[in-house]
Amino acid sequence: MTNAPTASPSPFGRALCAMITPFTESGSLDLDGAQLLAVRLVSEGCDGLVLSGTTGESPTTSDAEKAALVTAVREAVGDRVPLVSGVGTFDTRHTVELALQAEKAGADGVLVVSPYYSRPPQDALEAHFREVADASGLPLVLYDIPGRTGTRIEPETMIRLAEHPRIVAVKDCSYDFLGTQKVLARTDLAYYAGCDEHILALYAVGATGYVSTVANVVPAQLRAILDAFEAGDTPVSARLQQRTTPLIELMMAAGLPGTVTAKALLNSLGLPGGPVRAPLRPAGREAADELVAAYEEFVAG
Repeated sequence: MTNAPTASPSPFGRALCAMITPFTESGSLDLDGAQLLAVRLVSEGCDGLVLSGTTGESPTTSDAEKAALVTAVREAVGDRVPLVSGVGTFDTRHTVELALQAEKAGADGVLVVSPYYSRPPQDALEAHFREVADASGLPLVLYDIPGRTGTRIEPETMIRLAEHPRIVAVKDCSYDFLGTQKVLARTDLAYYAGCDEHILALYAVGATGYVSTVANVVPAQLRAILDAFEAGDTPVSARLQQRTTPLIELMMAAGLPGTVTAKALLNSLGLPGGPVRAPLRPAGREAADELVAAYEEFVAG
């Protein structure tokens, strides 16, 4: 018997990884590395992959690279898991073009962040998402991360957007637990925790799962949090979530972007990663050593 509330629908699975975009040492797109990493993530418990999100360095990859990444990963994983492609920009017309491109390349859905820098009011924000959703046949994930975009997708706006047949999910990095619960209570949107420290908390109130940067390095361990809760063992699930805290803190809250820390760990482990693109800079030796130590302690525990 499960102790979870009725879960939101799961259009893309529960355990999703916000996959890094591997580059070669010269800085070009490493499609072979992307395929290897994608296969590893799926084999270790990810049942969905998000490509070209924030973690995937979407601001510094070209439109052609984004399409090539979807095509290559689809070739590697086949139809085993859904692929969601990040297409959000600060330009509605460009976002529409990327959504159509992602559909043609073989994506199963699109992730659309609030337009950044221009900070549109809520009515313009709503119109932006509707125009993108109308443009292709793919389901759309709203990406609410006001700390990066400067604009919150307010709960009432989400509730209205949920009426659109192709707006089906939310990646939630709002840090507004009350607002999230309001939307969960009034819509059928599939909610995904976008902050790793909130995986269990959101799942316990009816979210669908997570879209995780930390899953690039510990996919099986994060999935275990959800599996334990689904099995009705809340204490075990809570302990598993708590055990992730030092690694999550070091990867996501210690001053370096998650892309930088994930690639530092993947490179140290001999897995596909490569450099980050400017303006990001790689983790220094001291930070990389701390990440490896925290990772080794976590997986040994």
